[in-house]
Amino acid sequence: MEGTQTNTKLVEELQQVLAKDRVTTNQTMLEQHSSDESYHTPHLPDIVVFPENADEVSETVKLANKYEIPVVPYGYGSSLEANVIPEHGGIVIDFANMNKVLEVREDDFLVKVQPGVTRSQLDKELKKYGLFFTVDPGADATLGGMASTNASGTTSVKYGIMRDNVRDMEVVLADGTIIHTGSMAAKSSSGYNLNGLFIGSEGTLGCFTELTLKVIGIPEHIMAARAEFTSVDDAVDAVIAIMQAGIPIARVELVDEESIKQMNRYSETDYSEVPTLFLELHGNEAGLKHDIAFMEEIVSDMRCRQIEFETETAGRNKLWEARHNAAYAFIHNHPGRKQMVTDVCVPISELAGAVKDARVAIGESGLSGGIVGHVGDGNYHILLMLDPDNPDDIERANQVNERIVGYALERGGTCTGEHGVGTGKQKYQKREHGEALGVMRKIKQALDPEDLLNPGKIIE
Repeated sequence: MEGTQTNTKLVEELQQVLAKDRVTTNQTMLEQHSSDESYHTPHLPDIVVFPENADEVSETVKLANKYEIPVVPYGYGSSLEANVIPEHGGIVIDFANMNKVLEVREDDFLVKVQPGVTRSQLDKELKKYGLFFTVDPGADATLGGMASTNASGTTSVKYGIMRDNVRDMEVVLADGTIIHTGSMAAKSSSGYNLNGLFIGSEGTLGCFTELTLKVIGIPEHIMAARAEFTSVDDAVDAVIAIMQAGIPIARVELVDEESIKQMNRYSETDYSEVPTLFLELHGNEAGLKHDIAFMEEIVSDMRCRQIEFETETAGRNKLWEARHNAAYAFIHNHPGRKQMVTDVCVPISELAGAVKDARVAIGESGLSGGIVGHVGDGNYHILLMLDPDNPDDIERANQVNERIVGYALERGGTCTGEHGVGTGKQKYQKREHGEALGVMRKIKQALDPEDLLNPGKIIE
């Protein structure tokens, strides 16, 4: 954008489309939209807008084309790889006003939502129908943001990731065209899989304005458990054995010793500071009794030190609250420090070695950090505490990141299981995808020839 005069003209035209109170250049508002929850450097946008429907998003994008200014879709700002940081300025489209649950089709097990609906907001609405949405990334992110990064989380081992649970999306393309990527049918052999293409595209191919999501009935019975092990190897072997036995495990999380220590301080728990599995099973009462007995036998064979079950809602909530708050526990216990959170995903058979190597890397870095992982699908996270103003801390954290990504890619894994690429994982794209990266560039060029949609993310 060329100077203040152009900026003023664009603001005036945006206000004609969206109304004055939903277009702002207020400095405080710009700062609020300059960063995410990562350690990456913030960057101010030029304008923030708050549309209320797809037509307003379309008109905003058309004006961005007219003035050749970037557009960055923004949900809740909870991303971790600079996914929503407007590094080239431009217009940030905040979907806070597009936060309505539009329709619950309980007989079809579908729900239509606007992109600004949060996960907790949706679950509150679905409870009235005895339904729930299965993707749980921990943070109370927006559904649009979750689709943008192909989020997953603790329940993906049973119910799949975001890409598995989106039936259709309404998308505004770079030229303002509004399309739908799927339908409400349970399956289709018609045309290219546009759902799969747009989910995980981090706003680089289009702006999501409506999502049709799969939902399921709330399980009749839920059982949570916490199993303690002497080693990471034993814990991972137990998970593999549980899954091979066909036990319908809904969540299985690995938490290392250091993370348990931070949890105990923050959540006032008194868990043993050893490698620990947090588990949850969903099903009917008779079936769960059999599964629990079988699971106890399996973990006993894998040298489990102790396993405790939680049947009451309060106990289960306390257990999962402690797990979900692991990242915040590190932040709370390290005042003045910033957190770098990174994730990779490996074949499950490689997970124990990956976690052990990551633990060595953290130790050698001299930084305080822990490891938590969605063990059932081979995805794990490293939580590192650093001084963002200390170049040495940043360098050591980057070395840890380089090491765990290298370990994953050498063993058929990926540089990110659920956080997305943003700019933080961009440098690994060629190494991971090879010639396929060229195909991705052609798709980006075809759909966004002027490179106005979240430029600089995923693909350089």
